Parts: sequence; C-alpha cells; structure tokens
Amino acid sequence: MAANLYSLPLYEKIFPKNTTQRVLDITLLFLLFSLLVYRLLSLRDHEYPWLIALLCESYFTINWVLIITTRWTPLYYKTFSQLLEQRVQELPAVDMFVTTADPMLEPPIITVNTVLSLMAVDYPANKLACYVSDDGCSPLNYYALVEASKFAKFWIPFCKKYNVQVRAPFKYFQLDQSVMSGEIQSLEFQQEWKKMKDEYERLSRNIEDAARKSEAFGFALVGELAVFSNTERRNHPAIVKIILENKDNLSDGIPHLIYITREKRPKYPHHYKAGAMNALTRVSGLMTNAPFMLNVDCDMFANNPEVVRQAMCLFLGSKEKDCAFVQCPQLYHDSPTDTLVLLHEYVGKGIVGIQGPYYGGSGCFHRRKVIYGLWPDDTKDESGRYFNSVNGKVDGDEILVKEFGKSKEFIKSAGHALKGKTDIRMNPSNSLDAAHQVAGSAYEYGSSWGEKVGWIYGSTVEDILTGLTIHKKGWRSGYCTPDPPAFLGCAPSGSLATLTQQKRWSTGLLEILCSKNNPISATLKANLQFRMCVAYLWITTWGLRSIFELCYAALPAYCIITNSNFLPKLQEPGIYIPVAVLVMYNLYTLYEYIRTGFSIHSWWINQSMGRVIAMTSWAFGVLNVVLKHLGLADTVFEITQKVDRQSSTASGGNDNIDENASKFIFDESPVFVAGTTILLVQLTALATCLLGLQPPTGGGQGSGLGEVFCSVLMVLWFRPFVEGLFRKGKYGIPLSTICKSAALTSLFVYLSKKCYKV
Repeated sequence: MAANLYSLPLYEKIFPKNTTQRVLDITLLFLLFSLLVYRLLSLRDHEYPWLIALLCESYFTINWVLIITTRWTPLYYKTFSQLLEQRVQELPAVDMFVTTADPMLEPPIITVNTVLSLMAVDYPANKLACYVSDDGCSPLNYYALVEASKFAKFWIPFCKKYNVQVRAPFKYFQLDQSVMSGEIQSLEFQQEWKKMKDEYERLSRNIEDAARKSEAFGFALVGELAVFSNTERRNHPAIVKIILENKDNLSDGIPHLIYITREKRPKYPHHYKAGAMNALTRVSGLMTNAPFMLNVDCDMFANNPEVVRQAMCLFLGSKEKDCAFVQCPQLYHDSPTDTLVLLHEYVGKGIVGIQGPYYGGSGCFHRRKVIYGLWPDDTKDESGRYFNSVNGKVDGDEILVKEFGKSKEFIKSAGHALKGKTDIRMNPSNSLDAAHQVAGSAYEYGSSWGEKVGWIYGSTVEDILTGLTIHKKGWRSGYCTPDPPAFLGCAPSGSLATLTQQKRWSTGLLEILCSKNNPISATLKANLQFRMCVAYLWITTWGLRSIFELCYAALPAYCIITNSNFLPKLQEPGIYIPVAVLVMYNLYTLYEYIRTGFSIHSWWINQSMGRVIAMTSWAFGVLNVVLKHLGLADTVFEITQKVDRQSSTASGGNDNIDENASKFIFDESPVFVAGTTILLVQLTALATCLLGLQPPTGGGQGSGLGEVFCSVLMVLWFRPFVEGLFRKGKYGIPLSTICKSAALTSLFVYLSKKCYKV
C-alpha cells in the first residue's frame, strides 16, 4: 500500500473539452474575414471613412486571431496535497515576500492581515520565513508589524488547533459563527474565539490610534523606532529588523518575521517594485535561502491554508524544467471579480496549455535558482561549477561577483541555491550586517541585477517582463487553482484607481513590446515557443488597441457630422455582415458570462468598462510610452489606493456595501477629460442629426441608421460619464473637465468639417 502511495502523482493535468468554444471562435473569425473582404471589394466606391473602418477592423481581426491562438488548448491542474508527505521525505523551505510602499495608500492593517494569513498557513513553521518590504520607510508599518507579531503568538496556534480555513483575521471574524458545527461549537472554542476577536480588535485599535497620532503629531522615534529618525521616503539608509525568529527551529512554532526597508538615495535609481523584490531576494538569500519564494502584494491574503502545499505538489511532482514558477489566479474579496474569473477561465487556462501562465506579480511561487538567472539546461562540470550551454560560460567566482554583486556572504548563499543545497540551516540574526550591505542602494551597481538576475528592470509591469525573461529561456510555469481560491486581494478603490492601474499596465506592457526584450525577439533569438509569443503579443498590445478603438468610436460621430457613412445602408445586402459580427460577438461574450455563473447585468457593465478603459487609460499609456521614447517624459510607477474595509469589521461593524460604491468618482485627471470628450462628441453628433444640421450629401452616400445606432451605443457604454454630467460633488464631472472636453469637442467638429470639404 505504501509503495502504491509513493507511486501516485502529486497532480493531474486536465484538458477540458472546448469544442463549442472552438466552433464559435472560428465562426466569428470567418465573419470578420468576410467583413474585411467586403470592405476591400467595395473600397473604391466609398470615401476614406470606409478605409479607416477597414484598418480598424483589420486590427480587430488580428487581435481575435491572437486570442484564438492563445486559448485554443486549455489546461488546468488538480493537485493531491494529501500525498505530499508520502512522496517527500522533508518539505522544502519557502521564503514569503510581502511588499508595501505607502501607509497612506496601503493601510498597515491590510498588510498585517496578509502577513498573519501567510504565517498561519498549513506548513511547518521552521520551513517558513516572512519578509515584509516597506518601500516607504514608514515607522507606522514597522510598529504595526511588531504589534501583529504579538497577536500572531495567539492567532497561529488557534488557527491550527481548530483548522481555521480563512486565516486573515479580518475576514475570519466576518464569518457567521452560527454556521460552524461539531467541535467548533464547543464551549472551549467559543471562549477562545471570543478571546481572539477581542485581541484582534485591540490590535486594530492600536494600529488605528498610531496612524492618527502619526498624521497629527508624527511618531515618537525612540527605542526600536529610533532608526527611522532623519529619514525621508526617498532618502534613507537600509533598515533590517528581525521581529520574530524561530530560534529553536520548531515545526509547530512561529515562523520568522523580518522587516526590510532598502536604502534609497536620490542619485541611485530604485526601480520601484522590481528593485524592492530584488532587495528582498538578496536579504532572504543571506538569512534563510529557501529554495522557493512566494511573493504577494500587501493586500493579497492567503485565503486557502493549503496554498503552499498545493504549490509544492506542482514543483515537486514535475520535472524541474517544467515548473520555474507557480502562479495563482488574482481575485478580489471586496468586489465582483467576473472579468478576472473570465480571463482565467477562457484565456488563462489556454496559456497554461502552451508554456504556462504569465507571472502576475502577486500570488506567485518561484524557484530561487530560476530568479538567479539559471537556464533550464544548465549543468555542472566535474568541479561543481555551473556550465551554461547557452552562453558557454563557466560560472566561477569572478563570474558570480559580476552577476550577484560584491558580498562574499551572498555569493556563497547564491552558490548553495544554484547547486540545490537545501539542508543548510541558517539563523537570520547571524546575517544582519551582510543584509544591510545587500539592501544598499549602490549594491547593484556593476552587477547583473535587473538585467539577467532577479526581477528585470525596464517596465512598470516588472512581473510580465520577468516572466517573459524566464519563459524565453525555455522554462515552463505551473498554474495553481485550488478551491477555495489561494489568494484574495483588494480591488482598486473607485474609478480613478481602476483607470490609473490600467494606465500603468498599458504603459508597462507597451514598454516591453518596444524593448529588446519583446516577445518576437524572445522567439527568434531564444527559446520562447511560437504560441507563447502570440500570447505575450496579445497582452503587450493592449495599449495599441486603444488607437483603433478611438478611431472606430470616432467614425460614427464623424460620419453623422459630415453626412458620410462607414457602414452599408440597411437596404444593401452588405449590412448583414457587420450586423452578424456585432450580434455574434455580443451573444458569444454573453454566453461566456452566463456559462461562468454571472449575470447579464455584469456582462453589460464589463462591456461598458472595457470600452471606457481602452479609450482612456490605455490611450494615455500609449502617450506615456511615446513621450518616453521622445525623451520628453519618464514613466512612473503609480501605486493604487487600497481601501481599509477591515477596521469596521474588527470593531463589530457589518460588511454592508456602500450604496454609492458602484458610482464613478471624478476629478480633474486627464483620463476623465478623454472620456468626457468622447461622450460629448457622440452627443454633438446625435444633436446634429436630430436638428437637421447635417450638410447635403453632394451625390454621395449620407449617414444612416447604422451610424446613429453606433453613436447611441457609444453613449450607452459611456453612461457613467452621462450621469457624471448631472451629478455634483465627487460623483459629478468637474466644470473644468467639462470645459476642456467641450473645447476638444469643438475642435473635433471643426476638423471633421474641414477634412470633409477637402
């Protein structure tokens, strides 16, 4: 029986049938090609709006080809974590990284809950170490972690004693206690539950009080906090503090908890999150040097206590080359996640079936040796040094110094990691001096960090770029989708945060496309598979789509204002092709939503937001990259605000959703100028039609119901902006934004008439 258990796999690959999806994909592709053929055959009989429509529809067709190719062979994994102990003599160690940057935008109580959930996972405590990177050098964050460490000594044993399934305290205490059954309803449990809740409320109050005092009077920087004296957010020394240390190496104890703020100086670039991740990698390499690393954003708590074991099933049950990293889906606990669920269901699983999922920046487990730049076919020579068959170099001491920097202690630990030595016990407190050195702002100078080693620099989406760099070496990646979900995070709070996040993504993705690390180069010069190249092209061209969507959205308004057309007349047989494309696409996407369990309302809201994001955030992302390449501006990593919805729960409040939560919040940001302009252009065109102000056709074909329908559809998609025109306060569009948009609309109308006359 034991032999049979040992032979059982740790995971199973499941290839879901997708015959219906393939048929619908091909049908829609056929309709798109039919539309292009019709446009080409009738091009000479129409004016240049017809040509613009042809160019836009050509791009949409290419984009659809990319999507079909990406999701053609879906795959997901089913793991068997209960077999882990039978298959593995000793579980490997895991270093867990939590990153935060601004206590105002990312409240410390959110970070604390994430840290507590990670430290309490079902995994031997002596195999875990939690590192928190505070890129804002905030004494408030350090204070919050110290307070959390006191609570952790009660919380972690409580979770493991009663097999608590949700180990982020704020989320756990939202659960209805009446649904618990069996021994969970015992008097002992009731008493301990009440004690835990009281302790958590005390922890929350302490952190909230400290935050208020910090804002009003500043922190009293004495004692342990004295190291934060005379520090500025972008100008401070490295600070490494061991808050908790499992000195006795107890498997049922409390994991290490280490606070890190890397050194920042104005004359050295700090490379935003990628730089913070590299500092975490070096410090953890000195202190614990676990062969696997997990990184999560500060708001993404462990929702499944088995998550580490689930990931280990994929790592330990695969050939090393087949699993460089394991990505878990990113989902939210405080907002509808239909768009993310659909992406994971219909696109994400398809990418898994090629070379593995993208690296998503959070909720991802990594092999340390892969992050250190190892290629999958690296081998050792007789002396134990690494010979890389791709670049032909022997990685001796001199090479290691150039790769990893000048710290002898770190080079030694890197050598152990590259050689797979995992049985070396390390005490974090013995490496504090060296840790400060490798967390220095000048440490990376002259090394390969950010170029060949660690998280790769050069884009505001360092995750996609780093994942692409790993995949192009020939590595594959795994996908961990347990039930319940592995991690849950906070959704961007409000419309501005959402649009800002999308702008950053669009900017970073286009930076990758325009760099030497682009997917095409990775396929031609390295080992990125062709279909994986297509998958990366699909995501890195998100920003470019905005150009064609904007042009296509402007066509109906232009045609109405100038009394021209870009669609066939209703009496022409050709009208059936664009109508078929429109109906087919919308019914198909609606089918995907309903099949996944979401409502028609969710489908409509996301169709609307998709258009808004593409024509505002993504367009500004393109503009950012253009200005960067012209040397007129540089891209900036913008942190999205996380709303603290946890404190009210801790203090006994309920989780009622604000009735205004779904409303757009406007300010004077340029993204809202763009959206308001698009709306006003469509309204102006419709008013021109209704008031009979269109010029005569002059013998040509004037605009018809098709153009009017498209313009009305645009207004419906931009309904949040329509409502913003009539609301006041933060839910209304500022007068200055309306004035700017009105001026741009007038310019559009003037240029449209001018171009038409020409």
